[in-house]
Amino acid sequence: MWPLGHAAVGYLCYTIATRMRFDRPPGEFAVLFLLIGTQFPDLVDKPLAWYLGALPTGRTLAHSLLFLVPLSIGVYFLARRYDRPEYGIAFVLGALSHALVDALPVLWGGTDPSFLLWPALPVEAYESGAPSVIGLFQESLGDPYFLLEFVLAAIALVYWRRDGYPGLEPIRAVLVRVLTRSSTKESA
Repeated sequence: MWPLGHAAVGYLCYTIATRMRFDRPPGEFAVLFLLIGTQFPDLVDKPLAWYLGALPTGRTLAHSLLFLVPLSIGVYFLARRYDRPEYGIAFVLGALSHALVDALPVLWGGTDPSFLLWPALPVEAYESGAPSVIGLFQESLGDPYFLLEFVLAAIALVYWRRDGYPGLEPIRAVLVRVLTRSSTKESA
């Protein structure tokens, strides 16, 4: 799944869970931790496999439940220590949903889920270096699973709007601060 699909699935899971637990929309900063979590496995594995050759594929270390579960426990307890357990829950839900959604194509014979237990189970290493992102995108265009990501993104956008666009204000504040600093430096 591509980043947009992972973000959409993570947000849908998190907003539904938050509504069920607290009868309110997700919090501003919790959504940011969620989005980081939804991208975390790829942010770790893809560079280590594709560009550094340190991992056999782009779905190994940070996609493995043998790594994600202990990491998730640690992140949750760290967030709880700083009196922000919801940030930990958001990150954990995002990261775990990422790995599990990547394994879904096993249902129709499209993926080998052994990456979920790497290194206890072996994975097939890349044959010829890093795959081309453009090539991967072109291969995905006719895949119904890829097209489903856009449907999920549209549904997530509806929920995000209904929830009042949580996470948007902190991003806007950071962007304003960064742009204000850069325009101040340019005029000096």
